[in-house]
Amino acid sequence: MRRRFLAAAALALTLSAGPAPAQQADAATLADIRQELTVIGVEILRLKRELNTTGAAAVPTGAGTTLDRVNALEAELTRLTAQTEALQMRIDRVVRDGTNRIGDLEFRLCELEPECDVASLPETPVLGGGELPAAAAPLPAEPGPEATASGEQLAVAERSDFDAAMAAMDAGRAQEAADRFAAFVDTYPGSPLAGQANYLRGEALWELGQVAAAARAYLASYSVSPTGEYAPEALLKLGVALGELGQQTEACVTLGEVEKRFPDNGPVAEAREAMAKLGCN
Repeated sequence: MRRRFLAAAALALTLSAGPAPAQQADAATLADIRQELTVIGVEILRLKRELNTTGAAAVPTGAGTTLDRVNALEAELTRLTAQTEALQMRIDRVVRDGTNRIGDLEFRLCELEPECDVASLPETPVLGGGELPAAAAPLPAEPGPEATASGEQLAVAERSDFDAAMAAMDAGRAQEAADRFAAFVDTYPGSPLAGQANYLRGEALWELGQVAAAARAYLASYSVSPTGEYAPEALLKLGVALGELGQQTEACVTLGEVEKRFPDNGPVAEAREAMAKLGCN
């Protein structure tokens, strides 16, 4: 259900870019959908190839004392464990992103078919089967990782890049801040700060008057961290932005989700006020 709600918001943002002839819009959309499905398939095949072995395992057997050989084996085990965990996180990220994207594509295809009922769409099966993997923080890329308030680890460069973007934001350099936060989420897509970075990117873009881009940033913030600290505000700002873009129906649905999803710790009063201004039923 959450994927369909996010797909609806994403579709509204796509449609808000401007009108186009109906036949051309359908053709372009179908072509885009085919291309996206192809990209997903290629990515899955590439990951499968990475899981294949490329030769016999090499076990350190160099000269030295028994202690030296044990230390070498421990170092090799540590290296292989890190590589395995990194690959597992990459696979989980692709499975999660691919499943969500396929769900979005199914929604968009249904929108193009007159007889299709969006409400009757089944849940999208998880790529490869099983449960949808939860978002995970990346392995520290450098020594000296820093823990966030929730206990997740940040690499030194990760914290440095985020702080640089925050400094630009605090100094009122909105364009620089937007660019730096965009670079941050591209460089660290699994970061525990991704939700906050996308939200702050939306705030910077809103300040610049780029409402559609800000809305996409708020949607990205909520998508990557639907239960995070910034999720309620991101959902509220997404609804307000959709209203500004003339997508009243989608704006009302989004603003209504604020109270449903965050009745105790969300900006419920602000959402109700925004709904009243839009004339939501």
